Amino acid sequence: MLVAEDQLSVRAGLVLILRGAHGIEVAGEAGDGEEAVRLARELRPDIVLMDVQMPRLDGVSATARITGEQLADVLVLTTFDLDEYVFGALRAGASGFLLKDSEASQVVDAVRTVAHGDGIIAPAVTRRLIAEFARTGGTGRTPLPGSAPGAHPGLHELTPREQDVLRCLGQGLSNAESALRLGLAEATVKTHVSRLLGKLGLRSRTQAAVLAQESGLTGG
Repeated sequence: MLVAEDQLSVRAGLVLILRGAHGIEVAGEAGDGEEAVRLARELRPDIVLMDVQMPRLDGVSATARITGEQLADVLVLTTFDLDEYVFGALRAGASGFLLKDSEASQVVDAVRTVAHGDGIIAPAVTRRLIAEFARTGGTGRTPLPGSAPGAHPGLHELTPREQDVLRCLGQGLSNAESALRLGLAEATVKTHVSRLLGKLGLRSRTQAAVLAQESGLTGG
């Protein structure tokens, strides 16, 4: 994985935590957004842990480039739980976000969660984030592609099972939880997630969760 954080002390702490965790390899470090994109292209890490406020190129813009080129999944690191940076990062295709005051074990668990194919993390604010994003449309900015309530044409292309999986995403369920609820294998759920993202033209399961909320699929 790649750690992108402009504050050297914070970055060093994150790298120390992650390198001490079994099964996690830190392949590189970046001190700004431009370097993060360059190293993502060069190293092709599975995950980029991305700060949002960085020089030269901010983390949101860097996230958009990395996910747009399908270089890696991005886990956004922020000091805020709900703010314009988080909304922007989710729109850019981030797989989730992590607060900077998270415990070491939470950082490791978050990385493993994203590596496992699941999306939004920071469980304490997951459902609140999705609900707020859906309610405000992302602080009044342009909605996700076709995400006005009930308006996304791709929804009609989903199979009934894909709609079930999308509904689970909108409720903040992980792949394992979705599999248990729907009586499917977890690998099957992952396949459905991949297919529905393609049909909906979305970059991440996080965006799919927001769309499910905005389209009224979750009943909330």
